Amino acid sequence: MNQTRLFLQARKPEAYHISSILDAALDDEAVPIALFELEEKPGEWCISLYVNHKDADEYEAKIHRILGSDGFGLKISREEITETDWVGQTLRELAPVRAGRFIVHGSHDRLVPKAYQHAIEIDAGQAFGTGHHGTTAGCLDMLELCLKSRNYYNALDLGTGSGVLAVALAQATNANILASDIDPVAVQVAKKNFRINRCASRITAVVSRGLENQIFRQRGPFDLVIANILAGPLQRMSNSLCGELEVGGTLILSGLLPHQRSRIVATYRSQGLRLVHHHIRDGWLTLVLAG
Repeated sequence: MNQTRLFLQARKPEAYHISSILDAALDDEAVPIALFELEEKPGEWCISLYVNHKDADEYEAKIHRILGSDGFGLKISREEITETDWVGQTLRELAPVRAGRFIVHGSHDRLVPKAYQHAIEIDAGQAFGTGHHGTTAGCLDMLELCLKSRNYYNALDLGTGSGVLAVALAQATNANILASDIDPVAVQVAKKNFRINRCASRITAVVSRGLENQIFRQRGPFDLVIANILAGPLQRMSNSLCGELEVGGTLILSGLLPHQRSRIVATYRSQGLRLVHHHIRDGWLTLVLAG
């Protein structure tokens, strides 16, 4: 389905403020919101929302209502995005991504990884996660950091997408691994990637909306949980997610923008966790918390 990008441009302080307003107001609607600095105009930032073409008028009106009648004095512009798989084409041409000992590459780059690296082969496809996105790479960075201080034996990859992080866990630890996603297509893609990376016997993959599947109670509590989702779901799931974490366990959270740090940390602090590390990669925030 064709998409429309609705976007506004502003200086950095206003852009961050507008992005936080839209992020909070549209939190339950699964509308991707991106915030980035324009290369051709340093100091000028762009807030973009990606919606189905047929819903563009509705969301433009909704943005006006959320931001007020004057819309901070900014114009809402549009860009139509065709059905061409330009994302897949671009990702297939990207260089391998390195994060500590991990290297994520496509099938066309099988000769690139070195013997001492944990090589993860993932091609662009129907599920999120090729390692190129800052949230996935950030999780790998933080997993590498956490593995320097302890070992893990029972891990959960919540919102596994293409399975990148579950494969990383299988390669770098001796843990039993549970991987879940709300999207059945993603789970099928992940299972295929587990086979390609020769770790399918180490990972159980299930379809689940949040933590509703009974398997979480059967397999938990976990000493490591990685949840690369979004701020809204991470806040709503904080109680149940912490309930799946064993005492002293490690929680890695991503899918976050830097300005969301305070509210996410406060939410999980109320559940008894403390912030251990925070990391920003390509404009995306990853948090490491511990019990």
